Amino acid sequence: MDRIGIEFFAGPGPYTELDRPTCELIRSLELDPVGLCVVAQGLLVAPSDAFGAGLDAERMMERNTRPAAALLARAFELDAATPIQEPRSDARRVVGTCRHYAVLATAFLRAVGTPARARCGFAAYFVPPKFVDHWIVEYWSDAERWVRIDPEYVHRTTPGGARSEDLRPGEFLTAGEAWIDVRAGRADPDDFGVFGTANWGPGEIRGNAMRDLASVAHKIETLPWDEWGPMTDSYNGTTGDDFDALIDDVAAALRDDDRDAMLRFDADLAVPVGLDE
Repeated sequence: MDRIGIEFFAGPGPYTELDRPTCELIRSLELDPVGLCVVAQGLLVAPSDAFGAGLDAERMMERNTRPAAALLARAFELDAATPIQEPRSDARRVVGTCRHYAVLATAFLRAVGTPARARCGFAAYFVPPKFVDHWIVEYWSDAERWVRIDPEYVHRTTPGGARSEDLRPGEFLTAGEAWIDVRAGRADPDDFGVFGTANWGPGEIRGNAMRDLASVAHKIETLPWDEWGPMTDSYNGTTGDDFDALIDDVAAALRDDDRDAMLRFDADLAVPVGLDE
């Protein structure tokens, strides 16, 4: 088994690459990982809060932005005067989902050489005991372990009382972890889904497992509504036992950081070229 080296996650991917001046700016802040996540948080506004701030439909389209560099460029367009680390009003933040918080925080962490990766799965702290579709960040700490941090909710209260700066075991499950628990009979698949929608069940877990695989194996953090390959059939419940067995293998490879196994899934599950066009 070829485990992914920690150093792999210290370098940028297609959506987390920042130019040299921006990396120098981020490094000049001299912040720890929590502080960098707070900076990312301060540049973004969730769609629900954006709506409450009166932002129009055109502004809402900012949540289709993929690269961290484009998110930052838009933030500077909205407010070039306020230093990047200083508070700004919701109207001067970029509209983004949990995925955007995770991508921007991951870009900042990688810019200072901290190994980090965005993870797609489910949070237990929004409508407990349900597990809600969500993205967070893992970074490699000085204690030589992956710390799970929720950049959208650092220093903010959640309904379930999450320790957002260092999530406790079980507060967030990657999609692979959720799938393993469901297959072992430890969790109900209908408890996993997208808040405010009818989209709950095993298809949501399988879809997020594909997204998490793309993020970990290839550093490609897709949008939450991207669909490719067998994902649509999975949502419709038509993929069958063979696909469930494939997701078993995906979950195991992600659990073990087994890069060889992850790459073997490319033929069936890789993000297609042109998805972001």
